Amino acid sequence: MQSMTGFASATGNLDRVEWVWEVRGVNARGLDLRLRLPDGSDTLDSPIRKTLQAAIKRGAVTIGLRVNRSDAGLAASLDAESFKPLFSKFRELEMAALDVGLTIAPSSVAQILGLRGLNEAREDIMSDEVIKAVGAQIKGLVRDFVAAREQEGKAIRDILSAQIDETNTLVRAARETAEARASGAGDRLREKVATLMDAQQIVDEARLAQELAQIAVKADVTEELDRLDAHVVAARDLLVQSGPVGRKLDFLMQEFNREANTLCSKSGSTDLTGIGLDLKVLIDQMREQVQNVE
Repeated sequence: MQSMTGFASATGNLDRVEWVWEVRGVNARGLDLRLRLPDGSDTLDSPIRKTLQAAIKRGAVTIGLRVNRSDAGLAASLDAESFKPLFSKFRELEMAALDVGLTIAPSSVAQILGLRGLNEAREDIMSDEVIKAVGAQIKGLVRDFVAAREQEGKAIRDILSAQIDETNTLVRAARETAEARASGAGDRLREKVATLMDAQQIVDEARLAQELAQIAVKADVTEELDRLDAHVVAARDLLVQSGPVGRKLDFLMQEFNREANTLCSKSGSTDLTGIGLDLKVLIDQMREQVQNVE
């Protein structure tokens, strides 16, 4: 079992170029891959997608790559003579702005050198060697990401397993309470019928039998409890299956909730209603966990 939530990162450097990979995942209805790659690294798009699609089936995954020249590389790339035309052009632009009445603050050398893309434009840092080194980390990065999802998936499975056991306990308690309620309901019905007979009121025996039968059917929760037992077995089976089971578990939680609602509506006693409400709370807790299962 994998969770759809996970994180992994990787770093590297080559020829005075440094980079950082980061991949994050959250829950989603399907598989949504979002890549944030620097200019010049388009060839990495396809291998990233293929590797991720082979490893995971659901989740919103964002994978980003930041590439920068190291401090040593930046210092080595600075050439005062080559920057003189650029500084002159900035000076011309400032003077032209003053000529038309615009007041601007003078630009400093640090501001000019800090312009995004300036140094990258002077020397393409995404060389073939860098792209090859960066691309070689993709499989390991995805492997670490899947491992993080599996680790969280194991924790979710343990939580769900305990919650399913608690659900089974509540269903057993509901069955015992329903059986005790049925016995008491029969006694109360016999007392009411005896009272009617003692009052010598005219009673249609056929109609009386029909009404009693309808009351018994409406109050019977055996089917609901049997289906809840079946859902418990199905949930336990899903927890030990390999591969994505999140959608199946989500549907099963809806069925759990349906039976719990019916149990509450047919309870006819405060004890059974209390158990039904406890079931509903527990099912909601399980559904929150299931939302993160792949």
